[in-house]
Amino acid sequence: MKQETGKILLRESIRFTAMLIGCALYALGVDCFLIHNQIIGGGVSGLASLFYILSDHRVSIGLMTVVINIPILLLGLKQLGWKFMARCLITIAVLAFFNELFIRLPSLTDNRILAAVYGGILQGIGIGIFVKFKVSSGGTELLGREIRHWFKFFSIPVWTAIFDAVIIISGSIALHDSENIFYALILIFVSAKTSDILIMGINRSKLCYIITDFGKDISEYLLKHSPRGITLIEGTGMYTGQKKNILLTCVKPQQIDQLKAVVKQIDEHAFVIVSDANEVIGKGFQDIQDKY
Repeated sequence: MKQETGKILLRESIRFTAMLIGCALYALGVDCFLIHNQIIGGGVSGLASLFYILSDHRVSIGLMTVVINIPILLLGLKQLGWKFMARCLITIAVLAFFNELFIRLPSLTDNRILAAVYGGILQGIGIGIFVKFKVSSGGTELLGREIRHWFKFFSIPVWTAIFDAVIIISGSIALHDSENIFYALILIFVSAKTSDILIMGINRSKLCYIITDFGKDISEYLLKHSPRGITLIEGTGMYTGQKKNILLTCVKPQQIDQLKAVVKQIDEHAFVIVSDANEVIGKGFQDIQDKY
């Protein structure tokens, strides 16, 4: 019992620490790059930034972050439960604190493109940490999840994108700055790519399907000359009605040319499908114990 309690406390401590780091990086990106260069991105942070800029810095950005999120939390209270909402509120409060802390720092660049890139990187890392450690900071993603509960004709990402687009366009109109849309798109793209790398990892591989009549010969050669495993699946070609061997394997990107050369040498009529594998866990790649 004590051991289990200790594991729970350790897990919650790690999650809380990760939340602090994520909030700090996200707020740093907003305060030191986006606001000083008057770039209005999506999300609640973008809307809070807009109020802060329009008020000539008289409205507290941290306070606005909390105020805008409160109705979103109340809207989802029945749907998601008070425990989840309490966690969200703590994260929002921490994010607001860091917003207030870092807004006092000077701008780290006057180049708006660089500001969008650097701000996107920091926001992406923050979002990646939130997702990886199952932390929610509310915002348009949570609003999209709540709206999707009642209006199911759009998915959660589409609803979130709609809300973000409204904020970005509103910011561009309010600031009389049509270029803000361009910088916001850079911000969103960089943020999405950064969070994707953090969540999925940079050690991506290639998933290969080899449909052939010489499955045994190809697999024997590959097993002798490669550390990768191969799975044989029996299939039937629906056009010819003939039995086929389907070899399934994951390889590193630099091994693709070697694999195709081997397949061509043994069966020049083989059908090969190569696709991206965002995350491969198991022997020869990332150990499952390291991941979970």
